[in-house]
Amino acid sequence: MKKIFITYWSGSGNTEAMANSVAKGAGENGGEVILKPVGSALADLVKDADALAFGSPAMGDEVLEEGEMEPFIASLSSADLRGKKLGLFGSYDWGDGQWMRNWVERMKGLGAAVDGDGIIAQLEPAKEALALCYELGKRLAE
Repeated sequence: MKKIFITYWSGSGNTEAMANSVAKGAGENGGEVILKPVGSALADLVKDADALAFGSPAMGDEVLEEGEMEPFIASLSSADLRGKKLGLFGSYDWGDGQWMRNWVERMKGLGAAVDGDGIIAQLEPAKEALALCYELGKRLAE
């Protein structure tokens, strides 16, 4: 059984809904799921996991949430991520998803095996976005 660590930051509940969908997919595909808001996430959980999923909405000028998610991501090293399957997801209000493209490249630069191009949803995630998150969870548990 693979251990899947999922952490996220959500202000309005949109990214949290996406995280819950990833967790459901991973759990239903046999994964041992650890789901935590980033404020309570520990770097040790990243090291111990077989696969990871991180979620953050776009904030400000299309950047990660700066109070909790950005410091958590900045604390990770290539030793933590090299070769690990990683899914990224989040919601946004405006823009074109540049924050996600930047995040994907950043995580690839640390050696993570990033799943696709990240999953984004404008504001409240529609059924299609939640289905993509569910499928991401299933892949992470494979």
